[in-house]
Amino acid sequence: MLQDLQRVLHSYWESFLYIAPKLLIALVVLSLALAVAKRFSLLLSSRLEGKAHDPLLADFLTNVAKWGMILAGVLLAMQVIGLSGVVSGVLGAAGLTAFVVGFALKDIAENFLAGMVLAFNRPFHIHDTVQIRDMLGQVEALNLRTTVIKTFEGKHIFLPNAVVLREPLINFTRNDYIRQDFLVSVDYGDQKTPDQVIDKILQYVNSTEGVESVPPYISYITLEKSAGTTADLRVYFWAKSEDYRRHVLVLKSKLMQGTKAMLIDAGYPPTTTIS
Repeated sequence: MLQDLQRVLHSYWESFLYIAPKLLIALVVLSLALAVAKRFSLLLSSRLEGKAHDPLLADFLTNVAKWGMILAGVLLAMQVIGLSGVVSGVLGAAGLTAFVVGFALKDIAENFLAGMVLAFNRPFHIHDTVQIRDMLGQVEALNLRTTVIKTFEGKHIFLPNAVVLREPLINFTRNDYIRQDFLVSVDYGDQKTPDQVIDKILQYVNSTEGVESVPPYISYITLEKSAGTTADLRVYFWAKSEDYRRHVLVLKSKLMQGTKAMLIDAGYPPTTTIS
């Protein structure tokens, strides 16, 4: 029994000595593939960012190229070891493999293809404020499988790319400008007219820092309802949309409070309501 054990161990040792150089070469090939993939991805990223001016597209294409080169390195290392039959079988049965993998990993494949469409279609850029379903936040990244959105409460949402592509998407910042509005209900009295109130409100709104007044982004007011000496006025104004939550909504709040205070100071009843 000891002689049989020695023969088995000796055969294993001979097999190891035979395959050891190939294993070493395969490890070198794999290490080179990883180093080249990393170096190439950095170079490709810098080139794409310089030309495309779109970090989303650049990052996505860089990741695709990086993992493609790593996969090629793994296949080459397998051939060096002597698993060329396995590699040939995998490549030769690509149709069957694609079917099996596509069926088993349908969601992953769907999200990857959706990411490709989003990367080239570009319905948003990094730091754009978007809304998908009831989720509102800033886009932080487009990965191979998910789109990362950071809400204004500091939460990170990892949405599958297929959901982002399929669902209606509202981009609040793509146009650089966004229009907001609020309602003013005021009693203008017997001695005044709605036009006088409108002029006062417009003067105040246009003089407020952060409100845009460059055509076609001009503030205006419409009369929605009038009864006796009271009027409901809808105030529309434009603002820069780069920082939607902190700038636009805070500016709207400031205008609503300031408009009421201005009207009261101008002699209008304190019952003026802003909504």
